Amino acid sequence: MKILMFGRGVIATIYGWALHQAGHDVECYVRPGRAATYGEAVDLDLLDTRRRVWGQRVAEKWPVRYRETLAPDHDFDLIVLSVPHHRLPEATAFLAPRAGQATVLLFGNIWTEPPSAIGALPPDRIAWGFPQAGGGFGADGVLRGALLPSVVFGTLGRPPTDRERAVRQAFREAGLRIKEQPDFRGWLWVHFVSDAGLFSQGLRRGSLSKLVGATGDLREALLTGRELLPLVEARGIDLRRHRGGVLLFRAPTWLMAPVLAWLTARVALARVSLEAHSDPDAEEPREVCRDTLAEARRLGIAVPRLEAAEPGFARQGYGA
Repeated sequence: MKILMFGRGVIATIYGWALHQAGHDVECYVRPGRAATYGEAVDLDLLDTRRRVWGQRVAEKWPVRYRETLAPDHDFDLIVLSVPHHRLPEATAFLAPRAGQATVLLFGNIWTEPPSAIGALPPDRIAWGFPQAGGGFGADGVLRGALLPSVVFGTLGRPPTDRERAVRQAFREAGLRIKEQPDFRGWLWVHFVSDAGLFSQGLRRGSLSKLVGATGDLREALLTGRELLPLVEARGIDLRRHRGGVLLFRAPTWLMAPVLAWLTARVALARVSLEAHSDPDAEEPREVCRDTLAEARRLGIAVPRLEAAEPGFARQGYGA
């Protein structure tokens, strides 16, 4: 399959590398002038858990093929679109006249109604998924992160189309297990507020990396996520269909917070997922918290813990 990764972010790079390793023809679209800045290869330092429970370290250079233009008559079979949720309208507006005959995989956080999130992209060419990987680029340019053994896919109330099945097969060929979510809309929103709970406390401390081993902060993150569940229900989601996704927040925090603290301090996979997010200026965590709080206020849902954390993510001049 000929695949275009939109951008050269963490998710695009990790999965682009994995798909390339599986024999797919992979390129990365970047803004004009960026290819020369990025150089010919990406330095990877990954914990790859596809074949080993505790993971296998991958330290190598991946030669990346870049393109800085995208004509409508291109021959890509798949475009993987994984951008911060607040950048999605800009990205879909760019891709809509350039998608050609490719399937476009929406591969990340969404907080709006999914059909509106795709903008002018053709609905019959969309696939829905969510990555199970993360990390960050260090000051030295090295991408440090982790790749989990599965990827989440879902549909919006109907069976997968032939296009969607072909996308799933490409990821299977990359050694990834497919987790299907029949209520993908609800799953996305549960995940979004889960992120908001975690991000709010990470921002309060300066970055997510500060939460490693921090029992008290992780407890606050769990309690913040718990108080956001009624917000998801107010948006029409039946949480009984997402028992696995909400279990962490409904379990006793006196038990779960110490367990999470121990895992993040002692287990490499859990630690890497937080330590890689050390950029105190990252905008996406702030946007997730802002949008979640704005929706809670719109619907009249009380979220005192998220409001208490607002100084960590409020825009400058807010309330002035």
